[in-house]
Amino acid sequence: MTEKMAIYKCNVCGNIVEVINPGVGELVCCNVPMELLSEKSSDEEFQEKHVPVISTENDTKTIRVGSIPHPMEKEHYIMFIEAISKDGKYITRKYLNPHEEAKMEFKINPQDEFTARELCNIHGFWSSEK
Repeated sequence: MTEKMAIYKCNVCGNIVEVINPGVGELVCCNVPMELLSEKSSDEEFQEKHVPVISTENDTKTIRVGSIPHPMEKEHYIMFIEAISKDGKYITRKYLNPHEEAKMEFKINPQDEFTARELCNIHGFWSSEK
């Protein structure tokens, strides 16, 4: 059974999909079951370059990827950064291209809580918390 907002990847062609409406079927691409990408947040070899770091200034939140800058080259880059409200009703996502800064800014009520997630094209799916 799939879950809302889960991310799956085809290990044959590279397609990546997000579940909008969960169901009981298996997600298949290229005649092969797709891989569910699990969110990593700690105890990983590349944590310092991948775990989203959140900062706040007035009503603006900034999400940067990693405590040290993540590479943003054609071969290795962050595909997107997103913020998801704790209740799961609101998502803000920024798609990135190689050579752009791995950063997203957005306005939010300072009391609102959210989780940040990002997808590295090589090292997978990362979250500010599991």
